[in-house]
Amino acid sequence: MNIKGTKKKNQEVETNIFEKQELLKKAEVIRENLTASTWRELETHGRFDKNAKLSFISDDMLILGCDIGSETHYLRAIDTRGRELGKGAFSFDNNPEGFQNAKMWALEVAAENNKKQIVLGLEPTGHYWFCLAAWMISEGISVVQVNPYAVKQTKEVEDNSQLKDDSKDPKLIANLVKDGNFGMPYLPEGLYAELRRLSMFRDQLNEDRVRNINRLHREMKIHFPEYREALGKIDGAFTLELLKKAPFPQDIASLGADGIRQIWHDAKFRGRGYGRAEEIVEYAKASVGVNSGTDAAGEAVRWFVAKIMELNSELDTVERAIREKCREIPYAENILEISGIGENILSGILAEMGDISRFDNVKEIQKLSGLSLVASSSGKHKGETRISYRGRKRLRYWLFQAAKSAVSHSPEFKELHMYYTTRKENPLKKMQSLIVIACKILRVIYMILTRGSAYDPNKLLNDIVRPQQKEAAAA
Repeated sequence: MNIKGTKKKNQEVETNIFEKQELLKKAEVIRENLTASTWRELETHGRFDKNAKLSFISDDMLILGCDIGSETHYLRAIDTRGRELGKGAFSFDNNPEGFQNAKMWALEVAAENNKKQIVLGLEPTGHYWFCLAAWMISEGISVVQVNPYAVKQTKEVEDNSQLKDDSKDPKLIANLVKDGNFGMPYLPEGLYAELRRLSMFRDQLNEDRVRNINRLHREMKIHFPEYREALGKIDGAFTLELLKKAPFPQDIASLGADGIRQIWHDAKFRGRGYGRAEEIVEYAKASVGVNSGTDAAGEAVRWFVAKIMELNSELDTVERAIREKCREIPYAENILEISGIGENILSGILAEMGDISRFDNVKEIQKLSGLSLVASSSGKHKGETRISYRGRKRLRYWLFQAAKSAVSHSPEFKELHMYYTTRKENPLKKMQSLIVIACKILRVIYMILTRGSAYDPNKLLNDIVRPQQKEAAAA
Protein backbone atom coordinates (compact mmCIF):
# COMPACT_ATOMS: atom_id res chain seq x y z
CA MET A 1 0.00 0.00 0.00
CA ASN A 2 1.25 3.45 -0.94
CA ILE A 3 0.69 5.17 2.40
CA LYS A 4 2.52 8.36 1.40
CA GLY A 5 0.47 8.75 -1.80
CA THR A 6 -2.80 8.21 0.01
CA LYS A 7 -1.84 10.69 2.73
CA LYS A 8 -0.88 13.31 0.15
CA LYS A 9 -4.14 12.78 -1.72
CA ASN A 10 -6.15 13.17 1.49
CA GLN A 11 -4.29 16.38 2.27
CA GLU A 12 -5.11 17.76 -1.18
CA VAL A 13 -8.80 16.91 -0.69
CA GLU A 14 -8.82 18.59 2.72
CA THR A 15 -7.12 21.66 1.23
CA ASN A 16 -9.64 21.84 -1.59
CA ILE A 17 -12.54 21.54 0.86
CA PHE A 18 -11.03 24.26 3.04
CA GLU A 19 -10.50 26.56 0.03
CA LYS A 20 -14.07 25.89 -1.13
CA GLN A 21 -15.42 26.78 2.30
CA GLU A 22 -13.38 29.97 2.38
CA LEU A 23 -14.59 30.85 -1.10
CA LEU A 24 -18.21 30.31 -0.05
CA LYS A 25 -17.67 32.55 3.00
CA LYS A 26 -16.28 35.32 0.79
CA ALA A 27 -19.18 34.86 -1.65
CA GLU A 28 -21.65 35.15 1.24
CA VAL A 29 -20.04 38.43 2.39
CA ILE A 30 -20.29 39.78 -1.17
CA ARG A 31 -23.92 38.67 -1.40
CA GLU A 32 -24.82 40.49 1.83
CA ASN A 33 -23.26 43.73 0.57
CA LEU A 34 -24.58 43.72 -2.99
CA THR A 35 -26.30 46.98 -3.90
CA ALA A 36 -28.18 47.38 -7.18
CA SER A 37 -28.13 50.80 -8.79
CA THR A 38 -31.15 51.66 -10.94
CA TRP A 39 -32.15 54.46 -13.28
CA ARG A 40 -33.82 56.25 -10.37
CA GLU A 41 -30.54 56.65 -8.45
CA LEU A 42 -28.33 57.37 -11.45
CA GLU A 43 -30.34 59.09 -14.18
CA THR A 44 -32.60 61.28 -12.04
CA HIS A 45 -29.80 62.76 -9.94
CA GLY A 46 -27.91 64.58 -12.65
CA ARG A 47 -26.64 63.87 -16.13
CA PHE A 48 -25.56 60.24 -16.54
CA ASP A 49 -23.14 60.82 -19.43
CA LYS A 50 -20.28 58.71 -20.76
CA ASN A 51 -17.83 59.83 -18.06
CA ALA A 52 -20.38 59.08 -15.34
CA LYS A 53 -20.93 55.62 -16.82
CA LEU A 54 -17.19 54.89 -16.86
CA SER A 55 -16.95 56.04 -13.24
CA PHE A 56 -19.85 53.76 -12.34
CA ILE A 57 -17.88 50.72 -13.58
CA SER A 58 -15.37 50.56 -10.70
CA ASP A 59 -12.32 48.28 -10.41
CA ASP A 60 -13.97 46.24 -7.65
CA MET A 61 -16.92 45.38 -9.90
CA LEU A 62 -17.46 42.08 -11.69
CA ILE A 63 -18.82 42.73 -15.19
CA LEU A 64 -21.21 40.15 -16.59
CA GLY A 65 -22.43 39.94 -20.16
CA CYS A 66 -25.61 37.97 -20.83
CA ASP A 67 -27.00 36.64 -24.09
CA ILE A 68 -30.77 36.37 -23.65
CA GLY A 69 -32.71 33.38 -25.01
CA SER A 70 -36.29 32.20 -24.74
CA GLU A 71 -35.33 29.16 -22.62
CA THR A 72 -31.58 29.40 -21.95
CA HIS A 73 -29.32 32.38 -21.15
CA TYR A 74 -25.51 32.54 -21.35
CA LEU A 75 -23.13 34.45 -19.05
CA ARG A 76 -19.49 35.47 -19.29
CA ALA A 77 -17.50 37.53 -16.79
CA ILE A 78 -14.68 40.07 -17.25
CA ASP A 79 -12.88 42.71 -15.19
CA THR A 80 -12.46 46.41 -15.99
CA ARG A 81 -9.42 45.64 -18.18
CA GLY A 82 -11.38 43.18 -20.32
CA ARG A 83 -9.69 40.09 -18.92
CA GLU A 84 -12.04 37.12 -18.87
CA LEU A 85 -12.79 35.63 -15.47
CA GLY A 86 -14.33 32.23 -14.90
CA LYS A 87 -14.11 29.25 -17.23
CA GLY A 88 -15.88 30.26 -20.42
CA ALA A 89 -19.63 30.74 -20.77
CA PHE A 90 -22.09 29.71 -18.06
CA SER A 91 -25.51 28.60 -19.28
CA PHE A 92 -28.64 28.72 -17.13
CA ASP A 93 -32.36 28.16 -17.59
CA ASN A 94 -34.95 30.90 -17.80
CA ASN A 95 -36.59 30.01 -14.48
CA PRO A 96 -36.10 30.73 -10.74
CA GLU A 97 -33.69 27.82 -10.27
CA GLY A 98 -31.65 28.95 -13.27
CA PHE A 99 -31.53 32.55 -12.00
CA GLN A 100 -30.30 31.32 -8.61
CA ASN A 101 -27.60 29.19 -10.26
CA ALA A 102 -26.44 32.18 -12.30
CA LYS A 103 -26.20 34.32 -9.19
CA MET A 104 -24.20 31.67 -7.30
CA TRP A 105 -21.81 31.30 -10.25
CA ALA A 106 -21.32 35.07 -10.39
CA LEU A 107 -20.72 35.27 -6.62
CA GLU A 108 -18.08 32.54 -6.77
CA VAL A 109 -16.31 34.26 -9.67
CA ALA A 110 -16.47 37.55 -7.75
CA ALA A 111 -15.04 35.91 -4.62
CA GLU A 112 -12.19 34.28 -6.57
CA ASN A 113 -11.22 37.65 -8.04
CA ASN A 114 -11.82 39.90 -5.01
CA LYS A 115 -14.76 41.77 -6.52
CA LYS A 116 -17.33 43.45 -4.28
CA GLN A 117 -20.14 44.44 -6.65
CA ILE A 118 -21.70 42.89 -9.76
CA VAL A 119 -23.17 44.50 -12.87
CA LEU A 120 -25.07 42.55 -15.52
CA GLY A 121 -25.21 43.79 -19.12
CA LEU A 122 -27.78 42.52 -21.61
CA GLU A 123 -29.52 43.32 -24.89
CA PRO A 124 -33.13 44.54 -24.45
CA THR A 125 -34.46 42.34 -27.24
CA GLY A 126 -37.93 40.86 -27.06
CA HIS A 127 -39.52 40.36 -23.66
CA TYR A 128 -37.43 37.52 -22.28
CA TRP A 129 -35.14 39.87 -20.36
CA PHE A 130 -37.87 41.43 -18.20
CA CYS A 131 -38.04 38.73 -15.53
CA LEU A 132 -34.26 38.22 -15.37
CA ALA A 133 -33.59 41.96 -15.02
CA ALA A 134 -36.22 42.44 -12.32
CA TRP A 135 -34.98 39.39 -10.39
CA MET A 136 -31.31 40.41 -10.54
CA ILE A 137 -32.09 43.96 -9.38
CA SER A 138 -34.10 42.56 -6.46
CA GLU A 139 -31.05 40.46 -5.53
CA GLY A 140 -28.73 43.48 -5.44
CA ILE A 141 -27.13 43.07 -8.88
CA SER A 142 -27.11 46.17 -11.09
CA VAL A 143 -28.53 45.66 -14.58
CA VAL A 144 -27.64 47.76 -17.63
CA GLN A 145 -28.61 47.60 -21.28
CA VAL A 146 -26.45 47.66 -24.38
CA ASN A 147 -27.67 48.59 -27.83
CA PRO A 148 -28.25 45.48 -30.01
CA TYR A 149 -26.93 47.48 -32.96
CA ALA A 150 -23.66 48.09 -31.10
CA VAL A 151 -23.33 44.35 -30.40
CA LYS A 152 -23.92 43.59 -34.07
CA GLN A 153 -21.28 46.10 -35.15
CA THR A 154 -18.62 44.72 -32.78
CA LYS A 155 -19.05 41.02 -33.61
CA GLU A 156 -16.01 41.02 -35.90
CA VAL A 157 -13.66 42.42 -33.27
CA GLU A 158 -13.05 39.06 -31.61
CA ASP A 159 -12.79 36.64 -34.53
CA ASN A 160 -13.69 38.53 -37.73
CA SER A 161 -17.09 36.84 -37.95
CA GLN A 162 -20.65 38.12 -37.88
CA LEU A 163 -22.14 34.73 -37.05
CA LYS A 164 -24.48 34.54 -34.05
CA ASP A 165 -22.74 32.78 -31.18
CA ASP A 166 -24.44 32.35 -27.80
CA SER A 167 -21.10 31.88 -26.07
CA LYS A 168 -19.38 34.74 -27.93
CA ASP A 169 -22.04 37.45 -27.61
CA PRO A 170 -21.95 37.68 -23.78
CA LYS A 171 -18.29 38.73 -23.87
CA LEU A 172 -19.04 41.37 -26.50
CA ILE A 173 -21.82 42.70 -24.28
CA ALA A 174 -19.56 42.70 -21.21
CA ASN A 175 -16.87 44.65 -23.09
CA LEU A 176 -19.41 47.25 -24.19
CA VAL A 177 -20.41 47.70 -20.55
CA LYS A 178 -16.72 48.00 -19.56
CA ASP A 179 -16.28 50.85 -22.05
CA GLY A 180 -19.34 52.75 -20.81
CA ASN A 181 -21.48 51.96 -23.84
CA PHE A 182 -24.67 51.18 -21.96
CA GLY A 183 -27.87 52.67 -20.59
CA MET A 184 -29.97 52.01 -17.53
CA PRO A 185 -33.02 49.81 -18.14
CA TYR A 186 -36.33 51.42 -17.35
CA LEU A 187 -39.05 49.16 -16.03
CA PRO A 188 -42.18 51.27 -15.49
CA GLU A 189 -43.56 51.33 -11.99
CA GLY A 190 -46.98 51.97 -10.51
CA LEU A 191 -49.25 54.10 -12.70
CA TYR A 192 -46.82 54.09 -15.64
CA ALA A 193 -46.57 50.29 -15.58
CA GLU A 194 -50.38 50.07 -15.67
CA LEU A 195 -50.57 52.59 -18.48
CA ARG A 196 -47.93 50.84 -20.61
CA ARG A 197 -49.55 47.44 -20.18
CA LEU A 198 -52.99 48.84 -21.08
CA SER A 199 -51.52 50.60 -24.10
CA MET A 200 -49.83 47.40 -25.29
CA PHE A 201 -53.06 45.47 -24.74
CA ARG A 202 -54.94 48.05 -26.80
CA ASP A 203 -52.44 47.65 -29.64
CA GLN A 204 -52.79 43.85 -29.52
CA LEU A 205 -56.59 44.09 -29.65
CA ASN A 206 -56.37 46.51 -32.58
CA GLU A 207 -54.07 44.12 -34.42
CA ASP A 208 -56.55 41.28 -33.90
CA ARG A 209 -59.37 43.51 -35.04
CA VAL A 210 -57.58 44.55 -38.26
CA ARG A 211 -56.68 40.91 -38.95
CA ASN A 212 -60.33 39.82 -38.71
CA ILE A 213 -61.52 42.78 -40.78
CA ASN A 214 -59.09 41.78 -43.54
CA ARG A 215 -60.41 38.20 -43.43
CA LEU A 216 -63.96 39.54 -43.66
CA HIS A 217 -62.96 41.65 -46.68
CA ARG A 218 -61.65 38.55 -48.43
CA GLU A 219 -64.90 36.59 -48.04
CA MET A 220 -67.01 39.54 -49.14
CA LYS A 221 -64.88 40.17 -52.26
CA ILE A 222 -65.57 36.61 -53.39
CA HIS A 223 -69.27 36.31 -52.61
CA PHE A 224 -70.45 39.95 -52.68
CA PRO A 225 -67.91 42.00 -54.69
CA GLU A 226 -70.21 45.05 -54.67
CA TYR A 227 -70.25 45.18 -50.87
CA ARG A 228 -68.26 48.42 -50.58
CA GLU A 229 -70.77 50.37 -52.68
CA ALA A 230 -73.73 48.63 -51.06
CA LEU A 231 -72.72 48.63 -47.41
CA GLY A 232 -70.10 51.34 -47.10
CA LYS A 233 -67.77 50.90 -44.13
CA ILE A 234 -67.37 47.18 -43.53
CA ASP A 235 -66.81 47.55 -39.77
CA GLY A 236 -69.63 50.05 -39.25
CA ALA A 237 -72.31 49.16 -36.69
CA PHE A 238 -75.14 48.97 -39.28
CA THR A 239 -73.06 46.75 -41.60
CA LEU A 240 -71.87 44.34 -38.91
CA GLU A 241 -75.37 43.88 -37.51
CA LEU A 242 -76.72 43.11 -40.99
CA LEU A 243 -73.89 40.70 -41.93
CA LYS A 244 -74.40 38.80 -38.69
CA LYS A 245 -77.88 37.83 -39.93
CA ALA A 246 -77.52 38.04 -43.73
CA PRO A 247 -73.89 37.70 -44.92
CA PHE A 248 -74.38 37.37 -48.70
CA PRO A 249 -76.50 38.81 -51.56
CA GLN A 250 -79.08 36.00 -51.65
CA ASP A 251 -79.62 36.39 -47.89
CA ILE A 252 -80.04 40.15 -48.20
CA ALA A 253 -82.36 39.83 -51.20
CA SER A 254 -84.53 37.37 -49.26
CA LEU A 255 -84.82 39.80 -46.35
CA GLY A 256 -85.83 42.78 -48.45
CA ALA A 257 -85.65 46.40 -47.33
CA ASP A 258 -88.19 45.92 -44.54
CA GLY A 259 -86.30 42.92 -43.17
CA ILE A 260 -83.06 44.92 -43.10
CA ARG A 261 -84.74 47.80 -41.29
CA GLN A 262 -86.20 45.37 -38.77
CA ILE A 263 -82.74 44.01 -37.95
CA TRP A 264 -81.50 47.54 -37.29
CA HIS A 265 -84.61 48.37 -35.31
CA ASP A 266 -84.17 45.30 -33.09
CA ALA A 267 -80.58 46.37 -32.47
CA LYS A 268 -81.96 49.79 -31.37
CA PHE A 269 -79.95 51.70 -33.96
CA ARG A 270 -80.74 55.31 -34.69
CA GLY A 271 -79.64 57.51 -37.56
CA ARG A 272 -79.81 57.91 -41.32
CA GLY A 273 -78.67 54.37 -42.10
CA TYR A 274 -82.28 53.15 -42.51
CA GLY A 275 -82.58 55.05 -45.79
CA ARG A 276 -79.92 52.82 -47.44
CA ALA A 277 -81.92 49.60 -47.07
CA GLU A 278 -83.53 49.83 -50.54
CA GLU A 279 -80.18 50.54 -52.22
CA ILE A 280 -78.50 47.60 -50.43
CA VAL A 281 -81.22 45.23 -51.71
CA GLU A 282 -80.74 46.48 -55.29
CA TYR A 283 -76.99 45.86 -55.11
CA ALA A 284 -77.63 42.38 -53.69
CA LYS A 285 -80.04 41.43 -56.51
CA ALA A 286 -77.55 42.55 -59.18
CA SER A 287 -74.47 40.97 -57.53
CA VAL A 288 -72.11 38.80 -59.59
CA GLY A 289 -70.64 37.12 -56.53
CA VAL A 290 -69.79 33.42 -56.38
CA ASN A 291 -72.76 31.34 -55.22
CA SER A 292 -70.97 28.07 -54.44
CA GLY A 293 -69.63 27.34 -50.97
CA THR A 294 -71.76 30.04 -49.43
CA ASP A 295 -72.86 27.92 -46.46
CA ALA A 296 -69.33 27.51 -45.14
CA ALA A 297 -68.33 31.03 -46.18
CA GLY A 298 -71.41 32.41 -44.43
CA GLU A 299 -70.39 30.73 -41.19
CA ALA A 300 -66.93 32.26 -41.57
CA VAL A 301 -68.40 35.72 -42.13
CA ARG A 302 -70.63 35.39 -39.07
CA TRP A 303 -67.63 34.29 -36.99
CA PHE A 304 -65.49 37.22 -38.22
CA VAL A 305 -68.34 39.65 -37.55
CA ALA A 306 -68.90 38.30 -34.04
CA LYS A 307 -65.16 38.51 -33.33
CA ILE A 308 -64.96 42.11 -34.60
CA MET A 309 -67.93 43.13 -32.45
CA GLU A 310 -66.40 41.38 -29.43
CA LEU A 311 -63.08 43.15 -30.01
CA ASN A 312 -64.89 46.49 -30.37
CA SER A 313 -66.44 45.96 -26.95
CA GLU A 314 -63.11 44.96 -25.40
CA LEU A 315 -61.39 47.97 -26.96
CA ASP A 316 -64.04 50.27 -25.48
CA THR A 317 -63.35 48.80 -22.03
CA VAL A 318 -59.56 49.09 -22.36
CA GLU A 319 -59.69 52.63 -23.76
CA ARG A 320 -61.97 53.69 -20.91
CA ALA A 321 -59.43 52.31 -18.42
CA ILE A 322 -56.62 54.10 -20.29
CA ARG A 323 -58.46 57.42 -20.12
CA GLU A 324 -58.96 57.02 -16.38
CA LYS A 325 -55.29 56.16 -15.78
CA CYS A 326 -54.12 58.98 -18.03
CA ARG A 327 -56.02 61.58 -16.03
CA GLU A 328 -54.33 60.38 -12.83
CA ILE A 329 -50.98 61.68 -14.07
CA PRO A 330 -50.30 65.17 -12.69
CA TYR A 331 -50.94 68.01 -15.17
CA ALA A 332 -52.18 65.65 -17.90
CA GLU A 333 -55.36 67.75 -18.05
CA ASN A 334 -53.26 70.72 -19.22
CA ILE A 335 -51.92 68.71 -22.17
CA LEU A 336 -55.46 67.73 -23.16
CA GLU A 337 -56.15 71.43 -23.74
CA ILE A 338 -54.33 71.02 -27.06
CA SER A 339 -56.99 70.49 -29.73
CA GLY A 340 -56.49 67.16 -31.47
CA ILE A 341 -54.64 65.48 -28.60
CA GLY A 342 -57.06 63.29 -26.67
CA GLU A 343 -56.61 60.61 -24.05
CA ASN A 344 -55.76 57.88 -26.57
CA ILE A 345 -52.85 59.75 -28.12
CA LEU A 346 -51.62 61.18 -24.84
CA SER A 347 -51.78 57.81 -23.10
CA GLY A 348 -49.75 56.26 -25.92
CA ILE A 349 -47.05 58.93 -25.51
CA LEU A 350 -46.98 58.69 -21.71
CA ALA A 351 -46.97 54.87 -21.74
CA GLU A 352 -43.90 54.76 -23.99
CA MET A 353 -42.12 57.72 -22.37
CA GLY A 354 -42.71 56.68 -18.76
CA ASP A 355 -41.86 58.74 -15.71
CA ILE A 356 -40.83 62.22 -16.85
CA SER A 357 -38.51 62.63 -13.85
CA ARG A 358 -35.95 60.23 -15.33
CA PHE A 359 -35.04 62.73 -18.07
CA ASP A 360 -32.70 65.69 -17.56
CA ASN A 361 -34.01 67.53 -20.61
CA VAL A 362 -36.37 67.14 -23.54
CA LYS A 363 -33.54 66.21 -25.93
CA GLU A 364 -33.14 62.91 -24.09
CA ILE A 365 -36.78 62.05 -24.83
CA GLN A 366 -36.33 63.15 -28.44
CA LYS A 367 -33.37 60.77 -28.71
CA LEU A 368 -35.38 57.99 -27.07
CA SER A 369 -38.10 58.42 -29.69
CA GLY A 370 -35.65 58.32 -32.61
CA LEU A 371 -36.50 61.89 -33.64
CA SER A 372 -32.97 63.24 -33.13
CA LEU A 373 -31.49 64.81 -36.26
CA VAL A 374 -28.43 63.21 -37.86
CA ALA A 375 -26.44 64.31 -40.92
CA SER A 376 -24.19 62.32 -43.21
CA SER A 377 -21.35 64.70 -44.12
CA SER A 378 -17.75 64.20 -45.14
CA GLY A 379 -15.26 66.88 -46.20
CA LYS A 380 -16.94 69.22 -48.67
CA HIS A 381 -19.89 66.90 -49.07
CA LYS A 382 -22.88 67.84 -46.98
CA GLY A 383 -25.35 64.99 -46.74
CA GLU A 384 -29.07 65.17 -46.12
CA THR A 385 -30.19 65.74 -42.53
CA ARG A 386 -32.72 63.19 -41.30
CA ILE A 387 -34.06 61.73 -38.07
CA SER A 388 -32.15 58.82 -36.52
CA TYR A 389 -35.04 56.32 -36.26
CA ARG A 390 -33.13 54.86 -33.28
CA GLY A 391 -35.20 54.40 -30.18
CA ARG A 392 -38.73 53.43 -29.20
CA LYS A 393 -40.70 53.27 -32.43
CA ARG A 394 -44.01 53.23 -30.56
CA LEU A 395 -43.15 56.56 -28.92
CA ARG A 396 -42.21 57.96 -32.33
CA TYR A 397 -45.50 56.63 -33.75
CA TRP A 398 -47.63 58.31 -31.10
CA LEU A 399 -45.77 61.63 -31.38
CA PHE A 400 -46.32 61.57 -35.14
CA GLN A 401 -50.03 60.79 -34.60
CA ALA A 402 -50.18 63.74 -32.22
CA ALA A 403 -48.61 66.01 -34.85
CA LYS A 404 -51.04 64.94 -37.59
CA SER A 405 -54.05 65.31 -35.30
CA ALA A 406 -52.92 68.69 -33.95
CA VAL A 407 -52.37 70.05 -37.47
CA SER A 408 -55.88 68.91 -38.42
CA HIS A 409 -57.73 70.21 -35.34
CA SER A 410 -55.64 72.91 -33.65
CA PRO A 411 -55.66 76.42 -35.24
CA GLU A 412 -52.21 77.29 -33.86
CA PHE A 413 -50.56 74.08 -35.08
CA LYS A 414 -52.34 74.39 -38.43
CA GLU A 415 -50.92 77.90 -38.81
CA LEU A 416 -47.48 76.70 -37.78
CA HIS A 417 -47.59 73.87 -40.32
CA MET A 418 -48.63 76.30 -43.04
CA TYR A 419 -45.73 78.60 -42.16
CA TYR A 420 -43.11 75.84 -42.18
CA THR A 421 -44.22 74.54 -45.59
CA THR A 422 -44.70 77.90 -47.36
CA ARG A 423 -42.03 80.22 -45.94
CA LYS A 424 -39.70 81.74 -48.54
CA GLU A 425 -36.48 80.75 -46.80
CA ASN A 426 -35.90 77.03 -46.26
CA PRO A 427 -39.48 75.79 -46.73
CA LEU A 428 -40.07 72.30 -45.36
CA LYS A 429 -41.78 69.38 -47.01
CA LYS A 430 -45.03 68.29 -45.36
CA MET A 431 -43.42 65.27 -43.70
CA GLN A 432 -40.49 67.36 -42.44
CA SER A 433 -42.91 69.90 -41.01
CA LEU A 434 -44.86 67.17 -39.19
CA ILE A 435 -41.62 65.88 -37.64
CA VAL A 436 -40.74 69.39 -36.45
CA ILE A 437 -44.24 69.78 -35.00
CA ALA A 438 -43.97 66.36 -33.30
CA CYS A 439 -40.79 67.57 -31.58
CA LYS A 440 -42.52 70.81 -30.62
CA ILE A 441 -45.44 68.88 -29.09
CA LEU A 442 -42.89 66.84 -27.15
CA ARG A 443 -41.34 70.03 -25.76
CA VAL A 444 -44.80 71.33 -24.78
CA ILE A 445 -45.58 68.04 -22.98
CA TYR A 446 -42.21 68.13 -21.20
CA MET A 447 -42.69 71.71 -19.98
CA ILE A 448 -46.22 71.02 -18.75
CA LEU A 449 -45.33 67.82 -16.90
CA THR A 450 -42.12 69.13 -15.30
CA ARG A 451 -43.32 72.63 -14.40
CA GLY A 452 -47.05 72.21 -14.14
CA SER A 453 -47.53 75.14 -16.51
CA ALA A 454 -50.70 75.78 -18.46
CA TYR A 455 -50.87 75.35 -22.21
CA ASP A 456 -50.41 78.66 -24.04
CA PRO A 457 -51.13 78.43 -27.79
CA ASN A 458 -49.69 81.90 -28.42
CA LYS A 459 -46.16 80.81 -27.46
CA LEU A 460 -46.18 78.31 -30.31
CA LEU A 461 -46.52 81.02 -32.88
CA ASN A 462 -43.25 82.71 -31.88
CA ASP A 463 -41.50 80.63 -34.54
CA ILE A 464 -43.43 82.44 -37.25
CA VAL A 465 -41.44 85.39 -38.57
CA ARG A 466 -43.85 88.01 -39.91
CA PRO A 467 -42.73 90.31 -42.76
CA GLN A 468 -42.94 93.37 -40.47
CA GLN A 469 -40.83 91.57 -37.85
CA LYS A 470 -38.19 90.79 -40.48
CA GLU A 471 -38.10 94.44 -41.64
CA ALA A 472 -37.79 95.66 -38.06
CA ALA A 473 -34.92 93.26 -37.38
CA ALA A 474 -33.10 94.41 -40.53
CA ALA A 475 -33.48 98.05 -39.54
